[in-house]
Amino acid sequence: MLIDRDFFLSLRKQYAQLITSGAQLLLLAVGIHLHTVTAWLWCLGIMALISLLAWFSALYRLRTIMGTPTSKIASAAQGYVELIGKGNYFDTTPVLSQISQLPCLWCRYKIERRNGKNEWRTESHGESTTPFLLDDGSAVCVVDPHGAEIVSCHKDSWTKGDYRYTEWKLLNIDTIYAIGEFRTEGGGTHTRKTNDEIKAVLAEWKMNMPELYARFDLDRNGELDMREWGLARSAARREAEKRLSEARAIPDSHYLVRPGDGRLFLISNLTPDKLARRYAIWTWTNLVIFFGALGGVAWVL
Repeated sequence: MLIDRDFFLSLRKQYAQLITSGAQLLLLAVGIHLHTVTAWLWCLGIMALISLLAWFSALYRLRTIMGTPTSKIASAAQGYVELIGKGNYFDTTPVLSQISQLPCLWCRYKIERRNGKNEWRTESHGESTTPFLLDDGSAVCVVDPHGAEIVSCHKDSWTKGDYRYTEWKLLNIDTIYAIGEFRTEGGGTHTRKTNDEIKAVLAEWKMNMPELYARFDLDRNGELDMREWGLARSAARREAEKRLSEARAIPDSHYLVRPGDGRLFLISNLTPDKLARRYAIWTWTNLVIFFGALGGVAWVL
């Protein structure tokens, strides 16, 4: 399913460095065009601020990728983890890309139209949020891409008439890198104790007192004496142990989702080494631009 919700958030994260670089070039062009001391001070000052923010953003991603060890799905601790494995379709059903209708794990699209000034205006955009699977050989994890920053090397762009079409995809042949919040649900995570389950069973039975009396009021006097309550508790224990045994027999299911504390949620078909190199380049580039802009301010003054 393709939706627009959170599209700009995801797009802004993925292309933050490209957008900020474009803003810096625009500011430089404005300074050259106006060519006044005041204009240069404003433009260079804003360039320095943008570069500082972009540097912090790239450095944060670089440190997160380099500082988070890769976990195996079967033995991963609950919480923030990094996973690497083969991507596959959820429930064997692929996502179809919006424009080219090609099967994929995830896709984003953008349709732009050229106006009379030879500028491109976005007319339609969206991305899929259907979960997909990640298999690292030890187990399979369901990855929910909603809210993730997704970096893909599969980008197709073409022009037809006054329209430009762009698609980004993750394919089921890709090795997927993902970092986010890891959760496991199933029998292996069932921690409820027998006594707690007995209390829950008795509370459930007490909601239907006529049936409770029919089962355990042996002398039919409308009350449950100590012996009859003992029988009820014994039956509740057997029911509780049965429920707990069934719950613990449920296979574990693993999920990777967006962290609730706002930490980086990143999915890519690039290796962590390539991602780290990309963010390292942006870190140094923005640092150079920052000091260059400060030097420009000093020169103007």
